[in-house]
Amino acid sequence: MRQVELGRTGLRVSEVAFGGIPIQRLSEDEAVAVVQRCLDLGVTMLDTAHGYSTSEERIGRAIAGRREGLVIATKSPAREAGPFREQMELSFRRLGVEYIDLFQFHNISTPEALEQVLAPGGPMDIARQAKAAGRIGHIGVTSHKLEMAIEMAGSGLFETLMFPFNYITDEPAQELIPLCRAKGVGFIAMKPMGGGLLEDATLSFKFLRQFEGVLPVVGIERAAEIEEIVGIMEGDTAFTPAERTRLAEITAFLGTRFCRRCDYCQPCPQGIQISTVMNIKSFARRMPPERVFGEWGRALVAQAETCIVCGECASRCPYGLPVPEMLAQNAQWYNEQMALHNA
Repeated sequence: MRQVELGRTGLRVSEVAFGGIPIQRLSEDEAVAVVQRCLDLGVTMLDTAHGYSTSEERIGRAIAGRREGLVIATKSPAREAGPFREQMELSFRRLGVEYIDLFQFHNISTPEALEQVLAPGGPMDIARQAKAAGRIGHIGVTSHKLEMAIEMAGSGLFETLMFPFNYITDEPAQELIPLCRAKGVGFIAMKPMGGGLLEDATLSFKFLRQFEGVLPVVGIERAAEIEEIVGIMEGDTAFTPAERTRLAEITAFLGTRFCRRCDYCQPCPQGIQISTVMNIKSFARRMPPERVFGEWGRALVAQAETCIVCGECASRCPYGLPVPEMLAQNAQWYNEQMALHNA
């Protein structure tokens, strides 16, 4: 697989990175086999996170004896120094490594979260100490809020930025990606297939290949998935007329039914976690069913069912989504799937 440069980090990585969310759903042996198949096909960057339950440990087992030449990336959601340090140390142990190439602050999507990370003696200071000690190579950040991502890309504080980017969530192409390129910030495209909701990999990856310096990180659950993606990345970059027609059709439909998790709809007077409920199908495709259909998922959907259809969320949505209608539909889908899961 071709290698690309990741911003100003000096890292050269495979032009597709492995995302470690879906392997939580597999048995440990299955997960290890999937990761190793990715390595066999030339994938050299593996991305995971503290919050992805078993993912770090499974990646650690898969790369044992194969660490050389790999770029390992993980994340911490901690906003205070103590928990951040603890989670970092746990990541080293789970991954079974002495060096992590890229350590990222996970989901910095509000000014308050950024302030906490940058506070004197806070997580950023801990990360810088680890970098100075030669334990981590580079410091990155992930976000779901475009304005925050733009601010962080221009700040000079982060060497990489991970943000959703696909042919539906294409807003980063206008300002964020050019800014990252100008600042030498490596742009990592999360959810290149919409968290599993965009089913045609050819459309998804041909779209991304149009943008220089964009590194897609894709969650992989089956070897056949990465085999298909590698074939697309090694094939023709141009869309066929039929593919362009299909792309336009899907964009026209999903553009009015696709939540980008920007959270402009918040706050909800009922306390509903709107964007999470709107993406429940994506979570169900990627996360362990015992979590999705367990206490977390049930509480999430039960809260959504308290919606009073006040319309405040819909009036604030910059994409004009019929939010209350979609909440109700997703709650109904969830309850039907939970019944099947418990059958």
